[in-house]
Amino acid sequence: MSSVTAVPLQPVKRSHKVWLWVGVLVSIAIAAALAWCGTRAAVAVKGTDAQFLAWNKGQPGVKTTASGLQMQTLKEGEGPTASEGDYVLVNYEGSFRDGKIFDKSDRPAPFPLQEGASIKGFYEGLKMVKAGGVYRLWLPSDLAYGAQSPDPERIPPNSMLVFKVTVDRIIPAAVVQQMMMQQQMQGGPQGQGAGPGGPPPGPEGPAPAQ
Repeated sequence: MSSVTAVPLQPVKRSHKVWLWVGVLVSIAIAAALAWCGTRAAVAVKGTDAQFLAWNKGQPGVKTTASGLQMQTLKEGEGPTASEGDYVLVNYEGSFRDGKIFDKSDRPAPFPLQEGASIKGFYEGLKMVKAGGVYRLWLPSDLAYGAQSPDPERIPPNSMLVFKVTVDRIIPAAVVQQMMMQQQMQGGPQGQGAGPGGPPPGPEGPAPAQ
């Protein structure tokens, strides 16, 4: 007759059981965190602008100002930040949350750093840039055009806007004033306050200007 030999299992030590349960709990926590992050990302993409901005402010490198403007430095510039009265020459690309571009410059466009010369969020962002830097700005609708879009077919009212800004250079206010005085003395066409090397800011200018 044959006999069956039982192979006894070594009893599991209590410490091993503890670590086993710890591993299970950690795995559950990680899975829950990943699911939560995935849900937040989905809400950010398909949700409201407020939901997107709440999600976006937690992304790496994104800073949110007291006004609600969100800014990310893609490339650090050099030298001092722009000051009131300076002219900031930038290449810009304006888009919506879905990435659709509504406007872009084909050469550096001059923006006077003066309140009211451009939409609020763009003006605030320009005060924090440096020459040679590259930045991304997220403007809630109240810092963009709000309900008063200059071109409703191109930019729907109450749209949140996203700008990628590449700073070509910053012209100090004193230099701008000197250039304007020289143009006035010479009777140049830009002697009435136009920006150096570009069209005057106004409703007919590029999207960020009003």
